[in-house]
Amino acid sequence: MITVLYIIIYVLIFAIGAVLGSFLNVLIYRLPRGLDFVRGFSFCPNCEHRLFPKDLVPIFSYLALGRKCRYCRKPISARYMIVELIAGLLALLAWCAFVPPTAFVPLSFDGGAWAAAGFLAALLYFAVLAVLLTISYIDHDTMEIPDSLSIAIAVCGILAIWIGPEVPLLTRVIGIFAVSVPLFVIALFIEGAFGFGDVKLMAAAGFFLGWQHALVALFIGIIIGGVYGVYVLAARKKERKEHFAFGPALCIGIGIAMFAGTSIADWYLHFL
Repeated sequence: MITVLYIIIYVLIFAIGAVLGSFLNVLIYRLPRGLDFVRGFSFCPNCEHRLFPKDLVPIFSYLALGRKCRYCRKPISARYMIVELIAGLLALLAWCAFVPPTAFVPLSFDGGAWAAAGFLAALLYFAVLAVLLTISYIDHDTMEIPDSLSIAIAVCGILAIWIGPEVPLLTRVIGIFAVSVPLFVIALFIEGAFGFGDVKLMAAAGFFLGWQHALVALFIGIIIGGVYGVYVLAARKKERKEHFAFGPALCIGIGIAMFAGTSIADWYLHFL
């Protein structure tokens, strides 16, 4: 009976994450275009016909409509469903990381306080993951990272002082500069190596993570970015002098460091 209850909870958490993923799709489309993402109705990007609730059920509507707009019958990008699916999975990850019985990220609380603190930490971490997901797609599309999204991560870093795993304030402050300053210097002297949006992102993430985990995030991001760079060159999708968005690789690195930063750092130091 308890197992069935947990399954229901997990399905519900995934569904809530997928619904929020639908809003992230709105952000990804509208924020770079300077459109209002709070007011106004959702619309088809092809025919601009207003979309109604029956058209906006996450994942299901996309599949039920045969991957086409109900009104103009033009294909709808699979990206919309993918973002909703990823958001649902990220919500599950944040929940399972902090909320018993599956919690694997330690908190400095016991008993009922653990459950309450775990719930708040899960919300905070999902918020950061949602922003990282949004940044990844926007940077991929535009080669720019909106300052507002980096600020959102910084705000989450302030909230993390009281919510989530305990990280000393000095560690967070050092984290602002530990990665962002080297990236800033590189961006100044090596054209196209990094964007200043990457610098701001890592400054905000450094305050959220602390300097040790920020270094782990950068390390992972460089590996992922390097592998992707080799792939696009091998596939001849870009010329050698062309640039590609590095933000998505950094976002993946930050996301991994949020949950496994300590384990990865310990594993690395073990071989030194």
